[in-house]
Amino acid sequence: MIRLNSLGTKLMLAYLAGMVLSIALLVAVAAVVLQGTFLARLDLADAAEEMAGRVLFDGAGRPVDLQVDDEDHDVGNLAWVFDSLGRETAYRVLDSAGKVALLSPAGAQFWPQGGDLDRLAPGAFDFEREGVVMHGMTQRLERGGATWYFQMAASNRFMTLLHRVAIPLVAGGILAFSLVLLAVFGLGAFITLRYTLRPLREVSESAAAISPRSLHARLDTGAVPAEVGPLVESFNRVLERVEQGYRVQQEFLANAAHELKTPLALIRAQIELEPGGGGGSRDALLRDVAYMSRQVQQLLLLAEASETHNYQFGMVRVEEVAHEAVAYLQRRAEAAGVHMAVSSTGADLRWTADHGALFTLLKNLLENAIEHAPAGSTVDVGIEAHALTVRDHGPGVQAEQLPLLFARFWRGAHRRDLGAGLGLAICQEIALAHGGCLTAEPAGPGLRLRLAVGQTGP
Repeated sequence: MIRLNSLGTKLMLAYLAGMVLSIALLVAVAAVVLQGTFLARLDLADAAEEMAGRVLFDGAGRPVDLQVDDEDHDVGNLAWVFDSLGRETAYRVLDSAGKVALLSPAGAQFWPQGGDLDRLAPGAFDFEREGVVMHGMTQRLERGGATWYFQMAASNRFMTLLHRVAIPLVAGGILAFSLVLLAVFGLGAFITLRYTLRPLREVSESAAAISPRSLHARLDTGAVPAEVGPLVESFNRVLERVEQGYRVQQEFLANAAHELKTPLALIRAQIELEPGGGGGSRDALLRDVAYMSRQVQQLLLLAEASETHNYQFGMVRVEEVAHEAVAYLQRRAEAAGVHMAVSSTGADLRWTADHGALFTLLKNLLENAIEHAPAGSTVDVGIEAHALTVRDHGPGVQAEQLPLLFARFWRGAHRRDLGAGLGLAICQEIALAHGGCLTAEPAGPGLRLRLAVGQTGP
């Protein structure tokens, strides 16, 4: 598809416009030349020079005839022209004194009387004969130390007739040459631009592939043109600054979570060991501490899930990980009156994945489903060759809220606990680290969360 905002398209159009204008200028110049007397003089100059070299001299060094060979078609054609068109064209040879030494069949009456010496200078001249303008050309000859002058003349109407025959041929030749030149030049420009701009397309694709998970990647400056190299280097420096800021943020998040875990544990222990019970205030404090501890733990998991180097990939049995997650949450599901079921389309489906990360993803998806599933319902885990799904039969999510499911700290209105709203965000990070995509869709009733991955094992 042609894009008008493309650099290659603009350069191609500029080249083609330049070529078209050049051809138009050539045609215009040719038209002016063909319609004027310049071409007639040019033709006569060429013919006079050719025929002057064909003058034959006798032993005394005087011109006696023109050399006309049958195999020389050009001179042969000119010879019959002088014989048949004596009123339109003629030639003669004069000595340095202006005396005629050789005449064409048209005879002396073709030439004007007097003034011959004025026309002995080499070059063009004009005269009029019987009301018809004649164009002439003089060529100097040197022979045996003597100087001779070859003169050739043709009528304006004869030259016009020749040009009327020649113009269509010349115009056709120019048109054919222009079309061939346009096609060859256009193809050459297209191939050249495609080859020249290919490094830019490759760099653009590399830049588009950079994400928060691959901030360490840099664009290759070796293959790009020298004019674009500084731009690519500047982009790489920007990536370095972004990566440094991102690393500082992640380290701060992880350090803060680690620093908060110990004080919260101590506060909880102190509350539990406080003599006298404390009644409702004690229970409220324990709930607050549990909520804060869960937030800290999920912040720590989110920081770890965002770092690619924390993953160790290998061949994992997906169904085995699903049963582990179901067993881990069995008590929680029973407390909510929810049943969990696992189904698989294959007996031994394996993915290239990090076992612990995949377990965390499934655990979070099941926790989210349990919190929204009504008592007595079933949460279904479906395993396929390239995807797995977790579906509940709860109230579901409104269509306008689906994009918010994976936003950090967003919580649905129907969940039972006071979660931090980071569970699905952690799942999304894990999915991206596995080259997959986590999506949500209404199941009617309930919600279906689907993880699609690209890498699978045998």
